[in-house]
Amino acid sequence: MISLFEYDFFNNALLAAVLASISCGYIGTYIVTRRIVFISGGISHASFGGIGLAYFLGINPLIGAGFFSLFAALGIEALSHRLDVRRDSLIGMMWSFGMATGIIFIFITPGYAANLMTYLFGNILTVSMTDLYLMAILCIVIITVFILLFRAILYTSFDPEYARTLGIPTTLVNYILISLVALTIVVSIRVVGIILVIALLTIPQATANLFSKKYKFIILLSVGFGLLSSIVGLFLSYLLNIPSGATIIFLSVIIFIFSRLISYVFSKAKIKKR
Repeated sequence: MISLFEYDFFNNALLAAVLASISCGYIGTYIVTRRIVFISGGISHASFGGIGLAYFLGINPLIGAGFFSLFAALGIEALSHRLDVRRDSLIGMMWSFGMATGIIFIFITPGYAANLMTYLFGNILTVSMTDLYLMAILCIVIITVFILLFRAILYTSFDPEYARTLGIPTTLVNYILISLVALTIVVSIRVVGIILVIALLTIPQATANLFSKKYKFIILLSVGFGLLSSIVGLFLSYLLNIPSGATIIFLSVIIFIFSRLISYVFSKAKIKKR
């Protein structure tokens, strides 16, 4: 087991797991508390259009994914307030448009898109130093934003109407955070892929919510549960020779179920004492 640390690709994967857990822990808490999980799913699938376009143009697929993710995130946020169209309908349109665009561009690109499965289902073992730099920068930005705007984020997440009465620019806060959601999804694609990234943004937060109702503690616990599932899942996937992204998410669900059982047992014990 110790010999694994002699390989650069494994050390990169381990660091990526830590950075992804931090960014998803913060952003996932915002997503879950605002109940916009479906939006994150729409953004992640819309990013596939950017990946297809990037393959066609011969540039880094993550650049294309970032462009399309921001376009989808800001588009949904802006159009949902200006058009007489339900938000879930807009999300479905962006979701479908991104996937369709990606498929078209990949189809018309000469040659074979060999790394396509990596972006759909993730492969943390292929993370490069460039990916790590981007993930580290994003983590710093996210933590800084949450420190500076914590009160505004907290009120906007739970009660935007009350936040407006306090003079908090909720629209600006939402635009900033939805942009960070899009960027977090993009940098997490390498870890678990487009299809599974929504789980990394919601399952650790759901698990954390079983043990605390305070926003700060939910963030910290989300990061902790994300680290646990990512690091242990990484080791298991390597030892068992199975897909890393799927292993991480599978382990996240197991941890949630186990935590739910513990929470249930403790709640029953408290009732009996009363």
